[in-house]
Amino acid sequence: MDFRGAVFSGGVVSFGDATFSGGTVSFGDATFSGGTVSFDDATFSGGATFPGGMVSFDRATFSGSAVSFDDATFSGGRVSFGDATFSGGTVSFDDATFSGGATFPGGMVSFDRATFSGSAVSFDDATFSGSRVSFDDATFSGSTVSFDRAAFSGSAVSFLDATFSGGMVLFEHATFSGGTVLFDRAAFSGSAVSFLDARFSGSRVSFDASAFSGGTVPFHYARFSGGLVSFDRATFSDGLMSFDGAAFSDDVVSFLDATGSIPPLQ
Repeated sequence: MDFRGAVFSGGVVSFGDATFSGGTVSFGDATFSGGTVSFDDATFSGGATFPGGMVSFDRATFSGSAVSFDDATFSGGRVSFGDATFSGGTVSFDDATFSGGATFPGGMVSFDRATFSGSAVSFDDATFSGSRVSFDDATFSGSTVSFDRAAFSGSAVSFLDATFSGGMVLFEHATFSGGTVLFDRAAFSGSAVSFLDARFSGSRVSFDASAFSGGTVPFHYARFSGGLVSFDRATFSDGLMSFDGAAFSDDVVSFLDATGSIPPLQ
Protein backbone atom coordinates (compact mmCIF):
# COMPACT_ATOMS: atom_id res chain seq x y z
CA MET A 1 0.00 0.00 0.00
CA ASP A 2 1.57 3.25 -1.11
CA PHE A 3 1.09 6.68 0.52
CA ARG A 4 4.47 8.03 -0.57
CA GLY A 5 4.57 11.78 -0.90
CA ALA A 6 1.02 12.16 0.45
CA VAL A 7 -0.03 15.20 2.49
CA PHE A 8 -2.04 14.63 5.67
CA SER A 9 -3.61 17.76 7.13
CA GLY A 10 -6.60 16.09 8.79
CA GLY A 11 -8.75 12.99 8.78
CA VAL A 12 -8.04 9.46 9.96
CA VAL A 13 -6.12 6.60 8.33
CA SER A 14 -6.64 3.41 10.35
CA PHE A 15 -4.91 0.03 10.23
CA GLY A 16 -6.25 -0.91 13.64
CA ASP A 17 -6.32 -4.67 14.36
CA ALA A 18 -4.62 -5.37 11.00
CA THR A 19 -2.08 -8.19 10.55
CA PHE A 20 1.16 -7.59 8.63
CA SER A 21 3.09 -10.74 7.69
CA GLY A 22 4.57 -9.50 4.44
CA GLY A 23 4.60 -6.55 2.10
CA THR A 24 5.15 -2.85 2.75
CA VAL A 25 2.99 0.07 3.74
CA SER A 26 4.88 3.21 2.75
CA PHE A 27 4.42 6.78 3.96
CA GLY A 28 7.87 7.72 2.65
CA ASP A 29 8.36 11.45 1.95
CA ALA A 30 4.83 12.14 3.25
CA THR A 31 3.91 15.33 5.12
CA PHE A 32 1.89 15.15 8.34
CA SER A 33 0.50 18.46 9.61
CA GLY A 34 -2.72 17.12 11.12
CA GLY A 35 -4.97 14.13 11.40
CA THR A 36 -4.34 10.62 12.76
CA VAL A 37 -2.67 7.47 11.44
CA SER A 38 -3.45 4.46 13.62
CA PHE A 39 -1.92 0.99 13.83
CA ASP A 40 -3.43 0.35 17.26
CA ASP A 41 -3.74 -3.35 18.13
CA ALA A 42 -2.07 -4.32 14.85
CA THR A 43 0.11 -7.46 14.60
CA PHE A 44 3.49 -7.54 12.83
CA SER A 45 5.04 -10.96 12.26
CA GLY A 46 7.80 -12.32 10.07
CA GLY A 47 10.44 -14.92 9.46
CA ALA A 48 13.91 -15.28 10.87
CA THR A 49 15.73 -13.05 8.39
CA PHE A 50 13.31 -10.20 7.93
CA PRO A 51 10.38 -10.74 5.55
CA GLY A 52 7.45 -9.78 7.62
CA GLY A 53 5.52 -6.58 7.27
CA MET A 54 7.27 -3.28 6.95
CA VAL A 55 5.82 0.17 7.57
CA SER A 56 7.99 3.00 6.28
CA PHE A 57 7.86 6.66 7.24
CA ASP A 58 11.33 7.30 5.82
CA ARG A 59 12.03 10.97 5.05
CA ALA A 60 8.53 11.94 6.23
CA THR A 61 7.90 15.35 7.80
CA PHE A 62 5.84 15.67 10.98
CA SER A 63 4.64 19.10 12.10
CA GLY A 64 1.39 17.84 13.62
CA SER A 65 -0.62 14.64 13.42
CA ALA A 66 -0.73 11.65 15.72
CA VAL A 67 0.75 8.33 14.60
CA SER A 68 0.00 5.48 17.00
CA PHE A 69 0.98 1.84 17.39
CA ASP A 70 -0.60 1.52 20.83
CA ASP A 71 -1.12 -2.08 22.00
CA ALA A 72 0.43 -3.37 18.77
CA THR A 73 2.32 -6.70 18.75
CA PHE A 74 5.67 -7.07 16.98
CA SER A 75 7.20 -10.53 16.53
CA GLY A 76 8.88 -9.64 13.26
CA GLY A 77 8.73 -6.97 10.60
CA ARG A 78 9.95 -3.44 10.90
CA VAL A 79 8.75 0.14 11.35
CA SER A 80 11.14 2.77 10.03
CA PHE A 81 11.24 6.54 10.49
CA GLY A 82 14.70 6.86 8.91
CA ASP A 83 15.71 10.45 8.01
CA ALA A 84 12.29 11.72 9.18
CA THR A 85 11.85 15.26 10.56
CA PHE A 86 9.79 15.90 13.69
CA SER A 87 8.83 19.45 14.61
CA GLY A 88 5.43 18.64 16.13
CA GLY A 89 2.86 15.94 16.63
CA THR A 90 3.16 12.60 18.42
CA VAL A 91 4.28 9.05 17.68
CA SER A 92 3.27 6.45 20.25
CA PHE A 93 3.98 2.77 20.87
CA ASP A 94 2.37 2.76 24.31
CA ASP A 95 1.63 -0.71 25.72
CA ALA A 96 3.09 -2.33 22.59
CA THR A 97 4.80 -5.74 22.78
CA PHE A 98 8.10 -6.45 21.01
CA SER A 99 9.37 -10.03 21.00
CA GLY A 100 12.09 -10.04 18.34
CA GLY A 101 11.84 -12.82 15.81
CA ALA A 102 13.53 -10.99 12.93
CA THR A 103 17.15 -10.27 12.14
CA PHE A 104 18.02 -7.13 10.19
CA PRO A 105 20.18 -3.99 10.52
CA GLY A 106 18.86 -0.87 12.18
CA GLY A 107 16.32 -2.20 14.62
CA MET A 108 12.76 -3.47 14.75
CA VAL A 109 11.72 0.16 15.17
CA SER A 110 14.17 2.61 13.65
CA PHE A 111 14.47 6.39 13.93
CA ASP A 112 17.99 6.39 12.49
CA ARG A 113 19.20 9.80 11.24
CA ALA A 114 15.87 11.40 12.23
CA THR A 115 15.76 15.05 13.36
CA PHE A 116 13.73 16.01 16.44
CA SER A 117 13.06 19.68 17.17
CA GLY A 118 9.61 19.19 18.69
CA SER A 119 7.00 16.45 19.08
CA ALA A 120 6.83 13.52 21.46
CA VAL A 121 7.72 9.87 20.85
CA SER A 122 6.55 7.42 23.52
CA PHE A 123 7.04 3.76 24.32
CA ASP A 124 5.42 4.06 27.74
CA ASP A 125 4.47 0.73 29.37
CA ALA A 126 5.81 -1.18 26.35
CA THR A 127 7.35 -4.66 26.72
CA PHE A 128 10.58 -5.58 24.94
CA SER A 129 11.93 -9.14 24.76
CA GLY A 130 14.87 -9.79 22.44
CA SER A 131 14.24 -6.82 20.16
CA ARG A 132 15.87 -3.51 19.23
CA VAL A 133 14.82 0.12 18.93
CA SER A 134 17.36 2.45 17.35
CA PHE A 135 17.85 6.21 17.18
CA ASP A 136 21.36 5.97 15.71
CA ASP A 137 22.79 9.19 14.22
CA ALA A 138 19.60 11.04 15.22
CA THR A 139 19.63 14.75 16.15
CA PHE A 140 17.71 16.06 19.17
CA SER A 141 17.26 19.80 19.68
CA GLY A 142 13.88 19.44 21.37
CA SER A 143 11.23 16.74 21.74
CA THR A 144 10.70 14.11 24.39
CA VAL A 145 11.36 10.43 23.82
CA SER A 146 9.83 8.38 26.62
CA PHE A 147 10.21 4.76 27.73
CA ASP A 148 8.53 5.32 31.10
CA ARG A 149 7.57 2.10 32.90
CA ALA A 150 8.76 0.03 29.93
CA ALA A 151 10.05 -3.51 30.60
CA PHE A 152 13.20 -4.71 28.82
CA SER A 153 14.36 -8.32 28.80
CA GLY A 154 17.41 -9.07 26.66
CA SER A 155 16.69 -6.14 24.34
CA ALA A 156 18.66 -3.18 23.01
CA VAL A 157 17.85 0.51 22.73
CA SER A 158 20.52 2.47 20.88
CA PHE A 159 21.33 6.14 20.37
CA LEU A 160 24.73 5.52 18.76
CA ASP A 161 26.42 8.66 17.37
CA ALA A 162 23.34 10.75 18.22
CA THR A 163 23.52 14.50 18.92
CA PHE A 164 21.68 16.00 21.90
CA SER A 165 21.38 19.78 22.28
CA GLY A 166 17.94 19.84 23.90
CA GLY A 167 14.90 17.79 24.81
CA MET A 168 14.60 14.74 27.04
CA VAL A 169 15.01 10.96 26.83
CA LEU A 170 13.18 9.26 29.69
CA PHE A 171 13.54 5.74 31.07
CA GLU A 172 11.82 6.62 34.33
CA HIS A 173 10.47 3.68 36.36
CA ALA A 174 11.61 1.31 33.58
CA THR A 175 12.75 -2.26 34.32
CA PHE A 176 15.83 -3.82 32.70
CA SER A 177 16.55 -7.55 32.95
CA GLY A 178 19.51 -8.10 30.68
CA GLY A 179 19.97 -6.16 27.49
CA THR A 180 21.66 -2.86 26.72
CA VAL A 181 20.99 0.87 26.41
CA LEU A 182 23.67 2.42 24.21
CA PHE A 183 24.64 6.09 23.85
CA ASP A 184 28.15 5.33 22.56
CA ARG A 185 29.87 8.17 20.67
CA ALA A 186 26.91 10.50 21.29
CA ALA A 187 27.44 14.26 21.73
CA PHE A 188 25.66 16.03 24.60
CA SER A 189 25.53 19.83 24.78
CA GLY A 190 22.11 19.91 26.44
CA SER A 191 19.24 17.48 27.01
CA ALA A 192 18.42 15.26 29.95
CA VAL A 193 18.60 11.47 29.86
CA SER A 194 16.75 10.27 32.95
CA PHE A 195 16.70 6.84 34.58
CA LEU A 196 14.72 7.98 37.64
CA ASP A 197 13.68 5.01 39.79
CA ALA A 198 14.68 2.52 37.07
CA ARG A 199 15.47 -1.10 37.99
CA PHE A 200 18.50 -2.87 36.51
CA SER A 201 19.29 -6.58 36.79
CA GLY A 202 22.28 -7.73 34.74
CA SER A 203 21.97 -4.93 32.21
CA ARG A 204 24.42 -2.52 30.62
CA VAL A 205 24.01 1.23 30.06
CA SER A 206 26.85 2.63 27.97
CA PHE A 207 27.98 6.18 27.19
CA ASP A 208 31.38 5.00 25.94
CA ALA A 209 33.38 7.52 23.87
CA SER A 210 30.62 10.13 24.23
CA ALA A 211 31.31 13.86 24.56
CA PHE A 212 29.62 15.92 27.29
CA SER A 213 29.67 19.71 27.11
CA GLY A 214 26.34 20.05 28.92
CA GLY A 215 23.20 18.17 29.82
CA THR A 216 22.32 15.86 32.70
CA VAL A 217 22.14 12.10 33.20
CA PRO A 218 20.29 11.39 36.47
CA PHE A 219 19.93 7.88 37.90
CA HIS A 220 18.04 9.13 40.96
CA TYR A 221 16.75 6.30 43.16
CA ALA A 222 17.64 3.69 40.56
CA ARG A 223 18.29 0.14 41.79
CA PHE A 224 21.13 -1.96 40.38
CA SER A 225 21.56 -5.70 41.01
CA GLY A 226 24.16 -6.79 38.50
CA GLY A 227 25.27 -4.93 35.41
CA LEU A 228 27.35 -1.96 34.34
CA VAL A 229 27.00 1.78 33.75
CA SER A 230 29.91 2.80 31.56
CA PHE A 231 31.39 6.17 30.59
CA ASP A 232 34.66 4.68 29.32
CA ARG A 233 36.72 6.96 27.04
CA ALA A 234 34.08 9.69 27.42
CA THR A 235 35.09 13.36 27.32
CA PHE A 236 33.70 15.82 29.87
CA SER A 237 33.81 19.61 29.81
CA ASP A 238 30.48 20.15 31.57
CA GLY A 239 27.31 18.30 32.54
CA LEU A 240 26.08 16.36 35.55
CA MET A 241 25.97 12.64 36.28
CA SER A 242 23.75 12.07 39.29
CA PHE A 243 23.16 8.86 41.26
CA ASP A 244 21.37 10.52 44.17
CA GLY A 245 19.52 7.89 46.21
CA ALA A 246 20.62 5.02 43.94
CA ALA A 247 21.36 1.57 45.40
CA PHE A 248 24.04 -0.78 44.04
CA SER A 249 24.63 -4.50 44.52
CA ASP A 250 27.61 -6.04 42.69
CA ASP A 251 27.53 -3.31 40.06
CA VAL A 252 30.12 -1.05 38.50
CA VAL A 253 30.05 2.57 37.35
CA SER A 254 33.06 2.89 35.08
CA PHE A 255 34.93 5.97 33.83
CA LEU A 256 37.91 4.04 32.39
CA ASP A 257 40.14 6.34 30.29
CA ALA A 258 37.59 9.17 30.51
CA THR A 259 39.08 12.66 30.13
CA GLY A 260 38.26 16.20 31.20
CA SER A 261 36.42 17.30 34.33
CA ILE A 262 34.65 14.10 35.29
CA PRO A 263 31.55 15.23 37.17
CA PRO A 264 30.96 14.11 40.74
CA LEU A 265 28.55 11.22 41.28
CA GLN A 266 25.96 13.10 43.29
